[in-house]
Amino acid sequence: MIRDLLQDTRYGARMLGNSPGLTGVAVLSLALGIGAISTIFSFVNGIMLRPLPYQEPERLVLLDESSLKQGVASMGVSFPNFVDWREQNQSFEDIAVYQPGGFAIAGSGPAGRDEPEQLQGAFVSQGTFEILGVTPILGRTFTAEEDQPDHDQVVILSYGLWQRRFGADPNVIGQTVLLNNRSRTVIGVMPKGFQFPEVAEAWGPLALTTKLYTRTDHGLESIARMKPGVTLEQAQAEMISIASNIEAQNPITNEGLAVNVIALRAGLVGDYKNALLILLGVVGFVLLIACVNVANLLLARGTARQKEIAIRAALGANRRRIYRQLMTESLLLGLISGVLGLMLALWGMDLLLAAIPIDIPFWMKFDLDGRVLGFTAACSLLTGFVFGTAPALEASNPDLNETLKEGGRSAAGGGRHRLRSLLVVAEIALSMVLLVGAGLMMRSFMSLQHVNAGINPEGVLTMYIALPGAKYREPEKRIGFFSQLLERVRAIPGVQSAGTNSGLPLSGNNWGRSLTVEGFPVLSVGEAPTINHCVISPNYFSAMGITILAGRDFDERDAREASKVTIIDERLAREYWPDQDPIGKRIRFGPPEDNEPWHTIVGVVGEVKHQRLDASTRESVYLPFAQIPIGGSGLAIRTSGRPESVIGAVRSQVRELDHDLPLTRVMPMTEVMARSVWQPRLYTALFGVFAMVALILATVGIYGVMSYAVTQRTREIGLRMALGAQTQDVLKLVVGHGVVITAIGVGVGLVAAAALTRLMSSLLFGVTTTDPITFAAVSVLLAGVALGACFIPARRAAKVDPMVALRYE
Repeated sequence: MIRDLLQDTRYGARMLGNSPGLTGVAVLSLALGIGAISTIFSFVNGIMLRPLPYQEPERLVLLDESSLKQGVASMGVSFPNFVDWREQNQSFEDIAVYQPGGFAIAGSGPAGRDEPEQLQGAFVSQGTFEILGVTPILGRTFTAEEDQPDHDQVVILSYGLWQRRFGADPNVIGQTVLLNNRSRTVIGVMPKGFQFPEVAEAWGPLALTTKLYTRTDHGLESIARMKPGVTLEQAQAEMISIASNIEAQNPITNEGLAVNVIALRAGLVGDYKNALLILLGVVGFVLLIACVNVANLLLARGTARQKEIAIRAALGANRRRIYRQLMTESLLLGLISGVLGLMLALWGMDLLLAAIPIDIPFWMKFDLDGRVLGFTAACSLLTGFVFGTAPALEASNPDLNETLKEGGRSAAGGGRHRLRSLLVVAEIALSMVLLVGAGLMMRSFMSLQHVNAGINPEGVLTMYIALPGAKYREPEKRIGFFSQLLERVRAIPGVQSAGTNSGLPLSGNNWGRSLTVEGFPVLSVGEAPTINHCVISPNYFSAMGITILAGRDFDERDAREASKVTIIDERLAREYWPDQDPIGKRIRFGPPEDNEPWHTIVGVVGEVKHQRLDASTRESVYLPFAQIPIGGSGLAIRTSGRPESVIGAVRSQVRELDHDLPLTRVMPMTEVMARSVWQPRLYTALFGVFAMVALILATVGIYGVMSYAVTQRTREIGLRMALGAQTQDVLKLVVGHGVVITAIGVGVGLVAAAALTRLMSSLLFGVTTTDPITFAAVSVLLAGVALGACFIPARRAAKVDPMVALRYE
């Protein structure tokens, strides 16, 4: 058996080498398909299949709160609610809460770096690392005492930060470091590669109490470890019961609040899952099209090998032996293609990673591990079976009498031609599905690009500055810093305007609070609308290009001790005062029982997209920085030239005011907007590339079938022309067959596309999955390309010399 296999392999390799053109085309077609599907699978593997780097990750869950009355699916966790969960539950070993946050590390660090640096970090409650099952390689984690206010002057470092900033000093434990202008003692270093959440590099204690963080303050994130044997459903049922008890005891703050228990993997994967599975299906279609193409090539090659196979059969080879030989050749072709496809996959992974403009979370690993290699090998063998079976079955049953006649023609030619035509119909249908999907993605992205964000991003530079609380504890210091900075920045040549905002557009970094409107019913926290709060400086609207529709901007009249004022957006104005002037009306924020001061409306501005271009934004209000002097703000600078040209000057002005303040997220607003839509842009590009590959393969397949048909019918065409047929008659004869194949393929593809594109509805914006313009345009495009592929062989047939054709064998 082994000897026969080796003999078949050697013979198959020799036969493939005898047809270098056919082998090259087949290998390239299959390698493109295998490379594409291996690339996408490596991302599926890295995000959805690879074990998470925690101890028993299947027992880890995320907890989140939602508001049934307000229709808010995810609102974060309230600290007092978390305390109650921790005390009352029986399903979890422990629960922790955390909050991403930044650390500004001073320029004169132990490693001698002069530049200040803004670190991505997190503040975590005691027990977080124990829940994850990760222990430091140096030192220890936080104690319960350190997780209290005024006792939290400690920090844990990531391995990368320890290496980069502290020179991998083994004696780092016990050293002090200035973070956010506050001295903290290093008590631990985490293992290499560990970051939580997402890309954090340093961790401090959360140090919250129920007095500092009320039940109406949501925004914390929570993670828990289920006890052994507890299921997700059991944990969810218990948390529903606990939430009901909390609501009964706190009806004002917890009315309508629910708790969601989410498996950690599901929570981390989020929106990636649907897109990845769709892309995997798309590249699967590309691979199928490649298989169909190669099957057609092998059918054509089978015609040329009919006499060889007939002789082998006449000498005693049975059908099974011939089938095995032909399948060995196909599998060998698949394996060669798999090796080349694997190299293409490596290149494809690098391209995709380069196209992702965000930091990749540490738990995502994209490489060719055993799972990806096994998948690629399986794809290579499977494709060999898929494209090799039909040609092998067809060729392994020759008509010996007909084939061995001198100059005879195979009786199987008609059946083989029908099979090739059916394969091309399938190829056109598959291409139709991919082209419709790509067309819908392109239409969706175009719709997204035309969304009015409510700003003018051209010429605007943005950045973030976080003032350390220890150094800028007094409101007057924060007001003084930003006032001086804005005055200096506006004096820079080329700067037209500058202003600050607590959350710049499309950053998703906005503060939400409940709203009460004077003259309207006072609603409970669970029923009151939640709106975006933006704390801005004067001239922010002109810097960002936001239109003031009524009233005025903030100015020196809106000082800290002056009457509270606000500016609202047009959506809020339309909702409460559709036929009135809202200027002079009053609103206030937070729970009614807090009795916060009323704010007088002094202006109305246009609607701005604060979260995402493809999502509806909550109504927004703007409050003057002088009255709410927060410690961190985004800076927007409108320039008359290239925004990048003033970065150095702005950095110098910040350095003169405070040498230890780092600037973060420094980029033009146009880049911020581009980054906000990187996912739909990437998906659209991938759909487009795969659809184009499918179209090229389909065109080659149609051309091959029509060329083969013309060759088979050369004598017939010559006879027709000898009997008086004109050029146009021959064109109609050949092209007519192509029209039938194309029409059937397009028809089947339209039905399949209408059914399958429904699966990608979550990826679309501003276009339906059955968009008639896309379906019509793709039908015309595919039909035109297919008929063009038919026309070339038809022209060749029309130029046949009847005398030559009649002598053709």
